[in-house]
Amino acid sequence: MRRDICERVYELVKRVPEGKVTTYGLIGKVLNISPRVVGFALHLNNNPEVPCHRVVNREGRIASAFAFGGARVQRERLEKEGVEFGDETHVELEKYFYGEF
Repeated sequence: MRRDICERVYELVKRVPEGKVTTYGLIGKVLNISPRVVGFALHLNNNPEVPCHRVVNREGRIASAFAFGGARVQRERLEKEGVEFGDETHVELEKYFYGEF
């Protein structure tokens, strides 16, 4: 994967405020790339300053293969920021969605 694409993804993700989430799809749309490419870039990230845990799928579902410890860790990080879940794996998107890029 090209480094410049990863960096563009990371820069957008850094703009998602604490206590909010965005989607792979929206980031992909803003950057004109596939949501899958967004997910792949986030999986490659090793910079703790990029809040990858704030990216979910279009249904608000957290990643079962979250790169920094799995879905449990992603959920814990989001809950620590005040994000609430409708069930075990889905963020309440209506309440916590950030889309102002």
